[in-house]
Amino acid sequence: MASRAELRKLLESAVEIVDAAGPISLRYFRGALEVDDKSGGGAFDPVTAADREVESFIRAEIAARFPDHGIIGEEHGTVRGDSPLCWVIDPIDGTRAFISGVPCWGILLGLTEADECIVGVSSQPYLGETYLGSSAGSRMRRAGRETVLQTRRTTQIESAVLYCTHPDTFVTDADRSAFARLATRVKLMRYGGDCYSYCLLAMGQIDLIIEGSMQPYDIVPLIPIVEGAGGVVSNGEGGPARLGGTIIAAATPELHARALEFMNARNASH
Repeated sequence: MASRAELRKLLESAVEIVDAAGPISLRYFRGALEVDDKSGGGAFDPVTAADREVESFIRAEIAARFPDHGIIGEEHGTVRGDSPLCWVIDPIDGTRAFISGVPCWGILLGLTEADECIVGVSSQPYLGETYLGSSAGSRMRRAGRETVLQTRRTTQIESAVLYCTHPDTFVTDADRSAFARLATRVKLMRYGGDCYSYCLLAMGQIDLIIEGSMQPYDIVPLIPIVEGAGGVVSNGEGGPARLGGTIIAAATPELHARALEFMNARNASH
């Protein structure tokens, strides 16, 4: 496993790469932008030149700095490396927000080692914020200042602020029904956010995120940010989140356990 010093260097390299990719994305944001649909006839799944160019830049930087590392990216596939370390890229997380002019999209870069998510970076170029996490903790950098992140200590569903990018992310009626039951119990329910919701969770602004249809590149870079701030992230059954699917991210273990109970009580009345 990477030592603490190695982990620190890897994290700083990730931040450098992602921050350097930010200006590429901003050249396209809120401009005339051609949008392709990669769904193949299913639900609209947008991709733009910004997604492709940002990922190409990040992949080239990783290859130059860490030629033996693997790479998994949303737009350009998988390159297997000779090292147990593998980078996971989502070049524009929140492409639907991006093409709509909404500023809460982000550039995500994570690093795994032996199936563990050890480094995560989420950059919001338009907002000028970079979130970074590892086992050493989570921080937010903005305007040359760094803030240590800590999740709120919320433990009860009734006190929680819940975010979900969109309820259509749930693929089964059972999950949609379970989420709807839980959403009626929280203090505040809001939709939207994409990757920025996980940053808000780590920052202590919200308490709970539940959404479905996540891909590994959607969640892997965010896991160290949430967990480094004291939160808990799992799949819908309470297992590892790194493979995606339904995701439950919570500010505390107690809140996570309660949300997990709701989502898995398929026929229960709450």
